[in-house]
Amino acid sequence: MSSLLPATEAHLGDLIACPTVSSESNLAMIAMIGDQLEHLGAKVEILRDGSGTKANLFATLGPDVPGGVVLSGHTDVVPVTDQDWSSDPFTLAERGDRLYGRGSCDMKGFIAAALALAGPVSQMALRRPLHLCFTHDEEVGCLGARALVPELQRRGYAPRMAIIGEPTGMRLIEGHKGCCEYTTRFSGLEGHGSAPDRGVNAVLYALRYAQRLMDLAEALKTRAPRDSRFDPPWTTVNIGRLAGGAAHNVIPGKAEIDWEMRPVQPGDADFVKEALARCVAQELLPAMRAIHPSAEITTEVIGEVSGLIPMAENAARDLICRLTGSTSADVVPFGTEAGLFQQMGMSVVVCGPGEIAQAHKPDEFVTRGQLAQCLGMLEGVARSLAA
Repeated sequence: MSSLLPATEAHLGDLIACPTVSSESNLAMIAMIGDQLEHLGAKVEILRDGSGTKANLFATLGPDVPGGVVLSGHTDVVPVTDQDWSSDPFTLAERGDRLYGRGSCDMKGFIAAALALAGPVSQMALRRPLHLCFTHDEEVGCLGARALVPELQRRGYAPRMAIIGEPTGMRLIEGHKGCCEYTTRFSGLEGHGSAPDRGVNAVLYALRYAQRLMDLAEALKTRAPRDSRFDPPWTTVNIGRLAGGAAHNVIPGKAEIDWEMRPVQPGDADFVKEALARCVAQELLPAMRAIHPSAEITTEVIGEVSGLIPMAENAARDLICRLTGSTSADVVPFGTEAGLFQQMGMSVVVCGPGEIAQAHKPDEFVTRGQLAQCLGMLEGVARSLAA
């Protein structure tokens, strides 16, 4: 076991105690982390979003030179509403080898390990920098990283590698699908349920739109690349929520659909969006406006995050393989911020403690064993920066 494990557990307890659900502020957690890193001599930059209630943190230990490694994690967690927890989700609970709490797995365990590493790294004579990057609102569209990456480029940062510590069971991940999230809203015309032809039923048109989405989901299966390593190998579409209506006898005038797709190739996203645009322009809107000229269908882009593209040459993958003894790297269907860092020109790998099967569930946990494995990997990364 790593000598840094007790410090990691202490940091994890502090992080879990910050209820950084995506709908709430993460400023208290960012300020706590910033104070700790500044005390170690790190250069710390805190970048708030437009609301002033959220912030990213980017900190550097070591020399101010190009290259080095970014350790990145998101600070937000999913809600605990309506989940049946065995203990307070925002208080670290220990049961055997497992450490329970919201975010323990996804992904405050990795952040805690990075913070524990920062202490000894601050005493090392690094030849290349170690960057710590902690973002907001990954769970709701990677909003923090989408704002941070262009800002880092504007400021001239040029790290060589990035390790995204999402829960992979410490498996190396070199590729994942993109993640595109949307809300489509339908505005019709209310009326009495006894005369449905005199209104424009927004729920009815939302259902027709949803059916078109499901038809496209089937069509995407035939577009799967022959060499796709993903499971499933095609671009997927999911409808997460369909809402509308107020009573049995009222024609609903408003409805909305939350939906997503996870592209395996860029052309699939265009295929879906173009087909939906034709459906709206040629079928749905004309029928709605024949009764109510002010009817509308609008789609809000919640987030369009690129996938992580497996590359033949990937220095981050090769480094982590050497440090962990892994002989291969996998791909996964879930999304991360990794593709955004790849677009900066970095080589990127996703690897972190905890299993994705535990994420977002009640009694979320990470094991001490996996935290220890993570620490061993990160200590190796630090040594490589001093070599």
